[in-house]
Amino acid sequence: SPLPNGDTHLHSSTKRKLAEDKGYVFDKRLRYNVRQNETNYRFRDIVVRKEEGFTHVLLSSQTSDNNALTPEIMKEMCRALGNAAIDDSKLLLLSAVGSIFCSGLDPSYLIGRLSTDRRKESSRIADAVRDFVKAFIHFKKPIVVAINGPALGLGASILPLCDIVWASERAWFQTPCAALRLTPSGCSSYTFPQILGVALANEMLFCGRKLTAQEACSRGLVSQVFWPTTFNQEVMLRVKEMAACSAVVLEESKCMVRSFLKSILEEVNEKECQMLKQLWCSTKGLEALFNYLQNKGYDG
Repeated sequence: SPLPNGDTHLHSSTKRKLAEDKGYVFDKRLRYNVRQNETNYRFRDIVVRKEEGFTHVLLSSQTSDNNALTPEIMKEMCRALGNAAIDDSKLLLLSAVGSIFCSGLDPSYLIGRLSTDRRKESSRIADAVRDFVKAFIHFKKPIVVAINGPALGLGASILPLCDIVWASERAWFQTPCAALRLTPSGCSSYTFPQILGVALANEMLFCGRKLTAQEACSRGLVSQVFWPTTFNQEVMLRVKEMAACSAVVLEESKCMVRSFLKSILEEVNEKECQMLKQLWCSTKGLEALFNYLQNKGYDG
């Protein structure tokens, strides 16, 4: 039967390797086992696994719901990217534990912190977002992302900063910036119009339009979509094939594709974070966050 992205059969060698890779899944039930693996680096809200030829980073938040991002989690991600940049891995795989990939910035955290000292906390949080996004912009090795479920807000905005995005049919994408009285982040004010076209990008950034995995694939935000039941095996098979390639070729190829964009993305990131800082400093910005949580709830 055809795959959701139009393929008529599984990858040629997938069938032979499904049994071999069957135990490698990004599931909440494996949280304990994943964290106890001796190859893991020690983090609180992410798991970093050193695999043969690549580094695997999994969002696995213990301090926020739905893999939401806080400054502390973003700092852990920056550390993980920094470590992976200088180790002997050829690429980085980013995925998540549980049924949600990432729900973006945690609005409950924002309200709690901004209620105490808006000026100080708005600068601290905006700086954390800026450094988080900058870490993706400057990462020299290929970044592959496996989207197992919903990706919202900053969790969706960073995807164009990565090199290959594979999604499960269960994944969907949304940036409800305006509803949260937030301006775009993650360089999405530049990358979304470039990739999706201005009309669709505006709908996502202004109206919070939700994209299915198939829509995201057809518009170029996602590379391929796979069946949920074989998603993890398809991803691991392809990542291992990439990891068998020359490290120099992979890194230099990414440099050729990405290098001219770095200065543009750096400037966009700075402007976006400055605007977020201004919004978070305002009373209206805090009230909007509170009203959103109270009236609608945060479904990311």
